[in-house]
Amino acid sequence: MTTGRIRRVTHPDPRDSDLVRAARGLPTSRTPVWFMRQAGRSLPEYREVRADVPMLQACRTPELVCEITMQPVRRHGVDAAIFFSDIVVPLAAAGVGVEIKAGVGPVVAHPVRTAADVAALPELDASQLDDVAQSVRLLNVELGGTPLIGFAGAPFTLASYLVEGGPSKNLEHTKALMYGAPGVWDALCAKLARISGTFLRVQAEAGASAIQLFDSWVGALPLTDYRRFVQPHSAVALAAVADLDVPRIHFGVGTGELLAAMGEAGADVVGVDYRVSLDEAARRVGSSYSLQGNLDPALLFAPWEPLEAKVREILAAGKAARGHIFNLGHGVLPSTDPDVLTRVVELVHSASS
Repeated sequence: MTTGRIRRVTHPDPRDSDLVRAARGLPTSRTPVWFMRQAGRSLPEYREVRADVPMLQACRTPELVCEITMQPVRRHGVDAAIFFSDIVVPLAAAGVGVEIKAGVGPVVAHPVRTAADVAALPELDASQLDDVAQSVRLLNVELGGTPLIGFAGAPFTLASYLVEGGPSKNLEHTKALMYGAPGVWDALCAKLARISGTFLRVQAEAGASAIQLFDSWVGALPLTDYRRFVQPHSAVALAAVADLDVPRIHFGVGTGELLAAMGEAGADVVGVDYRVSLDEAARRVGSSYSLQGNLDPALLFAPWEPLEAKVREILAAGKAARGHIFNLGHGVLPSTDPDVLTRVVELVHSASS
């Protein structure tokens, strides 16, 4: 019988990963890649573990959050995990009456449209998110050297759900409140900025290596209105983790005219959708920000030859930026073939090494 020391397995520090280095504009061994909505309906293993489990319940069950977050890392070999959650989770945690209806999205029991409605909205305390912190800690053990990206919905997008009562194509109630009662609008977004900031900070303090603020619907606004009604509140949410030394990614859809202003809100990385090329985006934001993006999710359904050409084109355009994180220009579509995603990851890695 022999004895000896137990060999301790060590992992690279995720804070020195290619993703974090690219976010900071530092040299990388290759272009890091991950996909928005990579943990979700495109994966059969996700559909299996989520069967008969309501979305909000899944997001508040640490073991399930850990498993779902890990699935695309195992399958695709991506360079980061995105925390499995939903943008309305912090609202529900605070006590707002919201549910996620299949095929519809978040639905709010009582839309927020008056000063009294805003005053009645609860604040969010970090103690209400113990399960979120536990999920992050579990993931840090599982991920080893792979960084975890925490995320939250931005104040404008959260406000749009609360004011409209659910998803909306035209945001008519949202804009009516924003323009017609700017004081009420600012009070609402100030409260939501604190909620988003608390949610981001809990994830970062528990060990997330980066965070992303999603502003899904803000592309509906022109630049002047963005600066007046949105940017100050997004800045508050992003500032909530400013002292924690985690890179901050800021992403919106249809935001080509807003890219520089979104960076100025406090981001290290500006996410770019598929409507603006990365070299043009780099020209718009300047040398102070890295870029993330920006393959059109629909191109994952195209034959491999044009898809490969587009991936290479994006990698080339990304060289104009201070740093580049390869991603889609929006989320993975539910009917995407997972094998195509894996093949894209392999291409990004081989072409950029």
